[in-house]
Amino acid sequence: MSIIVQTRQVFIREFLQEEQEIYLNHFTDEKVALYLPKRDRDERINIFNNALNQYPITKTIGIWGIFNKANGEFIGSCLLRPFNDDQRTIELGYSLEQKYWGQGIATEMAIAMITHGLSDTNTLEIVAVTILENSGSQRVLEKAGFKRMDNLSRNGEELAFFRIAR
Repeated sequence: MSIIVQTRQVFIREFLQEEQEIYLNHFTDEKVALYLPKRDRDERINIFNNALNQYPITKTIGIWGIFNKANGEFIGSCLLRPFNDDQRTIELGYSLEQKYWGQGIATEMAIAMITHGLSDTNTLEIVAVTILENSGSQRVLEKAGFKRMDNLSRNGEELAFFRIAR
C-alpha cells in the first residue's frame, strides 16, 4: 500500500484488494451515487481491479481511497485520469461518504490532488466536470482554485466544466 498524499485531515492511498467491498458499498448510497456515472456492480469491480493493476505502473494517474487520518475510516475515493485521451490534461473526480460532506474534506482533497497531478511535468492542466445540478461539487472546485469554463457535452449530457492550468 502506498500513500499518494496526506493532508491535515486525510490520507489518500492505494486501495488494498481486501477493501473491494468497502469501495463497492460506497456507491450503494443513493445520495452519494446521485451525481456519479451510473455503473453496475460488475463494472465497479472491473474499475477497482484495474486500479489495483495500475498501481505498480503509475503514481500520477489512478483511483485511490480517501481515509480519515485520525481513525483510518474510509471517507471516499478520488481519481486522476487522462481527459479525452490527452495525457497532458488530467481529469479529477471524487466522491465522499455522506457523513463527511460539508467538512472541507473535498476541498482539501482537491487541492492536494491538483498538486499531485501537476507534479508530473507533462501535465499542463487539470480539469473537472460535474452535472449541472451538483452545486456542492462546483463550489468545492472553485474553492480549490478551478475556474469555471463554458459547459461541455459528454455522452449527450451537458456538464459544468472547470479547469486549472499549470
